[in-house]
Amino acid sequence: MSSSDPDFPSYTDRPDQPGGPRHPGPPGRHPSPAGGPPVANGNGNRVTATAARTQSWAQQKLHQLSLHARVTLLAAVAVGLAVAFVSVAAYLTVRQQMYRNLDDSLIQRTTLAAKGPVLTNPEIMQGLPPEALGLVDIRMGLLAGDGRTAGSPKSYLPPIGPEELAVAQSDLGTEPSIRTAGSPNNQHYRVVAVPLGDDTALVVAQSLGPIDQTLHNLGIVLWAVGLLGVIGAALAGNAVAASGLRPLARLTGAAEHVARTEDLQPIPITGSDEISRLAQAFNAMLAALARSQDRQRRLVGDAGHELRTPLTSIRTNLDLLAQADKRGGLRPEDRQQLLDDVRAQMDELTTLIGDLTELARDTPQVRNAELIELSNVVEDAVIKVRRRAPGLEWDVQLAPFPVWGDERLLGRAVTNLLDNAAKYSIPEDMPAHADGQPVGRVTVRLLDGVLTVTDSGPGISDADLPHVFERFYRSSEARSRPGSGLGLAIVKHAAEQHGGMIYARNAPGAGAQFTLWLPHAATQTR
Repeated sequence: MSSSDPDFPSYTDRPDQPGGPRHPGPPGRHPSPAGGPPVANGNGNRVTATAARTQSWAQQKLHQLSLHARVTLLAAVAVGLAVAFVSVAAYLTVRQQMYRNLDDSLIQRTTLAAKGPVLTNPEIMQGLPPEALGLVDIRMGLLAGDGRTAGSPKSYLPPIGPEELAVAQSDLGTEPSIRTAGSPNNQHYRVVAVPLGDDTALVVAQSLGPIDQTLHNLGIVLWAVGLLGVIGAALAGNAVAASGLRPLARLTGAAEHVARTEDLQPIPITGSDEISRLAQAFNAMLAALARSQDRQRRLVGDAGHELRTPLTSIRTNLDLLAQADKRGGLRPEDRQQLLDDVRAQMDELTTLIGDLTELARDTPQVRNAELIELSNVVEDAVIKVRRRAPGLEWDVQLAPFPVWGDERLLGRAVTNLLDNAAKYSIPEDMPAHADGQPVGRVTVRLLDGVLTVTDSGPGISDADLPHVFERFYRSSEARSRPGSGLGLAIVKHAAEQHGGMIYARNAPGAGAQFTLWLPHAATQTR
């Protein structure tokens, strides 16, 4: 092949090759030093701030959506991402397999053709009619090492590039080159160059139009399937959200009804899922609230009834004193008796108000608990009550026992137990001392966290025994004695707050016996 042959145009004369004229780059870029990549104008901090504001705006909008809308959106996004991953994987797999099959077939056919005498002969290649090449999607040509081509008409020559030129300049036996190249008619070709020796290579190009069309159709199908999948997922998510959140909507309506009407009736429950468990917890809360309201109503009613008695007595005494002063006054001893009665009623009223304040707290558990030695609390209470009841014999045995709790509340509970035992151990018609001998006996035992208080009184009747810890309950025998009927209720309240219990019974010999049990500090939770 001669360099002056007009059918072998020089490769370096092609304007789209490295040797051809160059065009300036696109405007708007600043050339970087040392031939590096161009540097774009912009402010990185501004871009970061904009991205942060966009993310914050998206999170705010997402939180403003209802739970129903979020479930639907989550289902659609999850299926959309899954479909996108599957579609991309399927598209890339099909594309790679089609290209691999085309490459294997094209290299095999080109290698076989390079071994034959037909397509390697320039005269035969030049004699191929254009009509024959127009019926197929194959382009063929011979490439010389100096860049000249020969063979088919120029309109049917394959794309030529540095890869093919390097193969033409190589020795026989060199691995063929393969690449994807474009053509002036905007078609893509898969180009294979096989060395023939003597600075010549056989170049064969096959159009990628059928493969591109197949991949295009596959992409449309995948997009359509993905879109339908997202729409179906959104509809399914909407149905699931509507079905799953319907019990929650009923629960919300019930809560709104309770808040609007204060009707604490429980709501019906069906099923055993998480919403049903929430409804059960809601019903338990309503029951606890109803019990609390009932206790408050009874406390207010009983308190009003109990407060009325001392207030009426005080008012009567004061009116009597005022009327007597208008008539000239009472005798000093009568006036002193009247004032003592008023003071006694005031003391009773003060005690009643303190007991009511303690019971009105109605807290479910002790807060700010501390480690307490129960024997010290009982000992202090015994000393206090013994001072108020000097005519009694006290039999006390205490063993150390630590508990977690409120020392003030426990002290008041133990004091109430001892006051109750002291009150009923002294007969009403007997003086505090009878010939210097004690008139009653109180036995106090604290062993292994069990406090037992036994009096020497008449005991508790079978009819009154179930009600001794109720608020304001007073037996017929107790109404003649001072008291508000709240002391034992406070004892029960303190025991429950500390995780313990209290119960009453009649002692085997005589008198009432109260037993208070509290858990050990090692077993209590703080």
